[in-house]
Amino acid sequence: MAANRAFRALADPTRRRILKLLRARRRTSGEIADAFQSSWPTISRHLAVLRAAGLIVSERKGQFIEYDVNTTVLQEVIELLLEALPAGRERWRSSVERSLPSPSRSSHR
Repeated sequence: MAANRAFRALADPTRRRILKLLRARRRTSGEIADAFQSSWPTISRHLAVLRAAGLIVSERKGQFIEYDVNTTVLQEVIELLLEALPAGRERWRSSVERSLPSPSRSSHR
């Protein structure tokens, strides 16, 4: 199930930090790697896990690969979490929806 892969991917703090970096703008793999003390192969594995979970998308641009958040899948994960909340979930839902980037930014699957 895709949601299970997404939750497993989100369990790692480094991968959550990569998503946070990508929220601001698209970045190349080198730009992402430069933001961490980890080795390039380690960051590459993190990117592969995020990509397999559908949380990020990649696009080759010449010699570089650019990564971006897949807001569609991220929104599906948030919806699953919101469904688990007791009464008051509408208040949470509107708050979360206001904080998400526009789904049109990166709606690849």
